[in-house]
Amino acid sequence: MAERNHTIVPDFILLGFTYRRELQLPLFILFLVIYIITLVGNLGMITLIKMDSKLHTPMFFFLSSLSFVDICYSSNVTPRMLANVVADYKVISFTGCLIQCFLFIALVLTESFILAIMAYNRYVAICNPLLYATKMSREMCVWLVAVPSAYSFLDAMIQTIFTFRLTYCGSKVINHFYCADPPLLKLSCSDTHVKLTLMLISASFNLISSLIIILTSYIFIFFTILKIRTAGARYKAFSTCGSHLTAVTLFYGTLFVMYIRPPSSLSLERGKIVSVFYVVVIPMLNPLIYSLRNEEVKGALKRLIHRKVLLH
Repeated sequence: MAERNHTIVPDFILLGFTYRRELQLPLFILFLVIYIITLVGNLGMITLIKMDSKLHTPMFFFLSSLSFVDICYSSNVTPRMLANVVADYKVISFTGCLIQCFLFIALVLTESFILAIMAYNRYVAICNPLLYATKMSREMCVWLVAVPSAYSFLDAMIQTIFTFRLTYCGSKVINHFYCADPPLLKLSCSDTHVKLTLMLISASFNLISSLIIILTSYIFIFFTILKIRTAGARYKAFSTCGSHLTAVTLFYGTLFVMYIRPPSSLSLERGKIVSVFYVVVIPMLNPLIYSLRNEEVKGALKRLIHRKVLLH
């Protein structure tokens, strides 16, 4: 019983970014502005898709799902990060750390699978347009989001259980701005080989499998577009994929740097910088990428503004 109690840590201390007081206020303002833009952008995207009937298509159903995940993803980390930037007391409870770690893994995996589903949707639309209505029915779209999401949360639960079954008997200071596996493994005084192996296998399998779906889809899309005779039609087909490819590049580029390598090969300080980008910045950029580069979204926004003007 004493040994079991020894493994229970009542709380952790999130070290955050810096103890330099002159940087705390600028960082707080910067991250607060980014978080507000993230919420407004993603909630605006969801609202716009819901209000405009012309956007009630599979592609925008997946995009609204992505926006919802981005809101949850950012909100899981950013509010506490903002509080810790200016607070002297940077403690997070054991339960709070467990929940944050669990949600982070689940939402990262869910986002990766939604990006893969969006690529598959583009493949069906461009390569098999006659079968699009059948393959991308409303029910199928719901299943395509629900099943990978359920799997992601199950995988996250397994990962989190293994992380918090480790023994934490030394320092309680997490050298990061949120609870994540790499810095937590640094604090453990038990053997982390099994957990580390499981983490690398899970991250590699899930991210690589979803990326394979994306790459395979775009290979078929590329060769199909090349068969189109007119340059204008080819450009239009390519342009429908541009926003998604940009989002995929940003998301997977940072995640592969962070998680497909053992924690020891990437310094925690450098890891924090990479983490800021995909935890804070990417959820803000996604709605901007899809709104600025998508003619249908811009058209829906113009129609909404026009209706508001007419009502007044």
